[in-house]
Amino acid sequence: MATRERTPNDALTRLFAETEWTNGDFIRAVSRVARERGREFGYDESSVRHWMTGTLPRPAVRPLILEALSRRLARPVTAHEAGFAAAPDLTAKPADTVAGLMDLGRADMDPSRRTVIRGVVYSAALAVPGWQEIDARLSRLDADPHARIGMAEVETVIAMTERISTLDDEYGGRMARPMAAAFLVNTIIPHLKAQASEPVRKAMLSAAADHLYLTGYMAMDERADGLAQRYYVKALDLAHRAGDHLTYCTTLRGMSVQAVDLGHTRQAVRLAESASSASPQAGPRMLAFLAGQQAHAAAQDGDRPAALAHVKTAETAMEKAESRAKALGSYNPSALNYHVGQMRFELGDITGSIESMELADRLREPTHRRTRVRYNAMLAERQWQAGRMEEAVASWGKVLDDYPHVQSGRCDDRIRTLISTVAPRTTNPLARDLHDRAKTLLRR
Repeated sequence: MATRERTPNDALTRLFAETEWTNGDFIRAVSRVARERGREFGYDESSVRHWMTGTLPRPAVRPLILEALSRRLARPVTAHEAGFAAAPDLTAKPADTVAGLMDLGRADMDPSRRTVIRGVVYSAALAVPGWQEIDARLSRLDADPHARIGMAEVETVIAMTERISTLDDEYGGRMARPMAAAFLVNTIIPHLKAQASEPVRKAMLSAAADHLYLTGYMAMDERADGLAQRYYVKALDLAHRAGDHLTYCTTLRGMSVQAVDLGHTRQAVRLAESASSASPQAGPRMLAFLAGQQAHAAAQDGDRPAALAHVKTAETAMEKAESRAKALGSYNPSALNYHVGQMRFELGDITGSIESMELADRLREPTHRRTRVRYNAMLAERQWQAGRMEEAVASWGKVLDDYPHVQSGRCDDRIRTLISTVAPRTTNPLARDLHDRAKTLLRR
């Protein structure tokens, strides 16, 4: 029997040449994406040669390859462009807004499917449109002729989102997000399809956008970063349709927070700048909220002058905001000092970072337990790095007091870091007790 010859993948070969990678670089880049998603990746450098000569990677691996190429080339790379699909799908239409939300929410509220959607890959090459560029991307919302809503329904959505946000602050995103997804499917989506006056319709779109932003934030907290990105993009769509600059800018900033947390520095800077530019008439608290994130992103990018300028803007704006009524938002001096601490750390000032993080902890609301776990763990890591072992052990002890009450993937990560950091020093009784306690508490 004649052996069937494979057709070389010239498209992938061209992309590979464009990256200027070696085979090893390629595999390491794809492996990095796989690790972010918690996936097994058993390929080696020889696999690259096989792909070039026409062997198709497994379906589950192809999105990882496309994401690695997209990051390297700073543009989206499609399956067709990489030779994984025979032709682009030119007949596909943009997904209906409500149908897309329904699919996303149903999958997220279903425990049997949450493992699947958790595997959605975060894309650092995602093109995020500006306020003026979204326009007609949204499809029409088909109204239900048998349902009509008023401001009472809008107020219910706002109140429920606030309740879920409070639960998220105290207990973490893993516990609260299924509730948010169920509320999206069972209440918000029917309201979006109901008949309403134009003011009510826009108010409902705005309330839905804010709920999607919160749900995306909780997905990020659980380390489902690709899923969070999907929620954020849909929040941008609805906020734009509602004419809601506040939620639109807040969502862009949230996407910058996610990018800086994952180490995608240039994307974090661009998103923070986009958030700021989309809110030209921001009040002082909103200005501080946006500028604090700009400072953190710029510092991670190594741009010291920009970071210092942004943090000065944030501090000046916060002084003005604190002299007024405090019901303008949740960004407060504690949050600002956290950003100052992050900026100082990124710029190499560990001592200054510790001072800012300690002040942030003293000013923090006692109900924000999830934030307390994450940020006090960061404080302890920096105290340990500065050789202040007893202070670090004390800070980590506070973290472990709070940790059992919180359901958060990012908090789990901080406990893993605690264990790996302290492990080499377990000959010290304080370190050994802390290490053993953390191992006992860590959720596998």
